[in-house]
Amino acid sequence: MRLSCVVNGEEREAENVWEGESLLYVLRERLGLPGSKNACLQGECGSCSVYMDGVIVCSCLVLAGQAEGREIVTVEGLAGEGGLHPVQEAFLETGGVQCGFCTPGFVVATHDLLSRNPGPSDAEIREALAGNLCRCTGYEKILDAVRLAARRMSP
Repeated sequence: MRLSCVVNGEEREAENVWEGESLLYVLRERLGLPGSKNACLQGECGSCSVYMDGVIVCSCLVLAGQAEGREIVTVEGLAGEGGLHPVQEAFLETGGVQCGFCTPGFVVATHDLLSRNPGPSDAEIREALAGNLCRCTGYEKILDAVRLAARRMSP
């Protein structure tokens, strides 16, 4: 099948897609967007999180055929013309990026949290990030990144 969707604001097409391929595979291997990571393939770790029609999904669990005509935003799509998104900058500045494998999912989850709740409590941050796993850190620098981004993005 031919998959047509809007990815990061741009009409994109992928040819010869098997309907059962994951959206993650299509993004990484067919569309050249390696930001979302392939860690568990079971929707448990959050590393492959993307927005689909404005809702966060684990792209490893979304079949390519389900993405037809949909709007997808990946971690690459969060950055603007002028540079990185404030959430991405905060992760870099606080050392919230360790090996980087989980980072895309944490960045997307943080972006989603702060768009809904610009001043989250620590408990709200922990709850919003609960679907993301990191194997390198005790999460403190990740929490620091969320707090920094929240401060910078608050009106």
